[in-house]
Amino acid sequence: MGTVTLGVSIAVPEPYGSLLQERRAGFGDPVAHCIPTHVTLVPPTVVDRSALPAVEAHLREVAAVGLPFPVRLSGTGTFRPVTPVVFVRVVEGASACTRLQEWIRSGSGPLVRELQYPYHPHVTVAHAIDDPAMDRAHEELAAFEASWTCGSFSLYEQGGDGVWRQLSEYAFGSGIGSVPAQGSPVDEPQHLEPRSPAEPASTS
Repeated sequence: MGTVTLGVSIAVPEPYGSLLQERRAGFGDPVAHCIPTHVTLVPPTVVDRSALPAVEAHLREVAAVGLPFPVRLSGTGTFRPVTPVVFVRVVEGASACTRLQEWIRSGSGPLVRELQYPYHPHVTVAHAIDDPAMDRAHEELAAFEASWTCGSFSLYEQGGDGVWRQLSEYAFGSGIGSVPAQGSPVDEPQHLEPRSPAEPASTS
C-alpha cells in the first residue's frame, strides 16, 4: 500500500491564518501556499499507509481527554543560525502545546518518534529564503498579535505536489471552542488547559 507523509498541527484561525500565509508568500517563501498556517505538534512523519486507521484512532483518543486552552501569538523570533527559520512566537499556550505533542508522540502510539531538535511551539513565517527576506519577516511582523481558544488539532497529509491537506480534525472532549473554519469568527479566549490522558474529566 506504500507510505504516506503525515503531520499533526493546530490551525491558526481566520483572519490570522490567511494574513500570515500571505505575508509568508510576500517574503518570497515558495512553499507559503502549500502549508496552512499552523503550530506544529508532530513534524512530517512517514508511516505505512496501512497504519493510517491506527493513527486516526490514536488521535481521537488523545483529543477525547483534552480540554480547550487559550493561545496567544506575539512578536517574532528566529532559529538562525541553527536552522533558517523566522517565526511568530507562541507566548500563551506553549506549555499546553508541549504536553499535547508529548501525548501524541507517546511510546504506546503509532506516531512515536524522536525529534531532531527540542520541541518549541511556533508559527513559521519564513523558511530557507535569503537573509534579507528573513530579516524583513523578522522586523515587519515584530508587532504581530493574535489570540484565540484552541479547541482542536488536525491530521494532515502531504501530497505528491508538496501541498499539505487536512485529513481529519479532532475536537477536544468537551467540544468547547473548536478552532474556527476559514472565514469564521475567532473564538474568545477561555482560560482552560488540557488535562493528562490519565486524569479523569471533572464532573462539576
